[in-house]
Amino acid sequence: MAMMLRADLGLDPWDAFHQGISERTSYSIGTVTIAVGVLALLLWIPLRQRPGLGTISNVVVIGLVVDGALALMPTPDSLAVRAPLLVFGIVLNGAATGLYISARFGAGPRDGLMTGLHARTGRSIRVVRTGIELTVLAAGFAMGGSVGLGTVLYALTIGPLAQFFLRICAVPGAEESGSTVVARSETTTDESDAIDTADTPVTHGRPEGAESPTPDRI
Repeated sequence: MAMMLRADLGLDPWDAFHQGISERTSYSIGTVTIAVGVLALLLWIPLRQRPGLGTISNVVVIGLVVDGALALMPTPDSLAVRAPLLVFGIVLNGAATGLYISARFGAGPRDGLMTGLHARTGRSIRVVRTGIELTVLAAGFAMGGSVGLGTVLYALTIGPLAQFFLRICAVPGAEESGSTVVARSETTTDESDAIDTADTPVTHGRPEGAESPTPDRI
């Protein structure tokens, strides 16, 4: 996130959405971000998602890390520096999504929408995430959020990146561990939920005794 801010080539869809709401209200972008996170958690209820340690950490830690990174990272003027910052920021966001969701301590509020819709609809992570990002992008742009090349690039690539890193970062045997601290979907899934190398989705929780598929952020 800090890299994308320093690149100054367009905010990611969610932050463009937050900025758009902020500009139409009297609230700061930070307050709007928190409020949207709470509303996203409410949407978990019909999706039968449950928050975990990762959910709370996502809200608290990200803000602190971004502030620290911005304090240490200079603002570049050259496009030759800003463009790589944008690309690295997007790729690292995809990697972070794969790492913290694979840890199975619960998705963040917005990523929980992705995993919940994935489990309920049977669509792949790539399709669900890209659909969410494009929807939020359109809403943010309509409200006056900062949209640029980086926004469009993020919206189109974060879905495939998230699915790729979720597959790469999968913890072997995690489904059989029976951990009680991870956030799981209460939706019962079937064998069609298993991931393949292209578009098949991932299950994040199966009935005891069922065959576990190869698992697939943010």
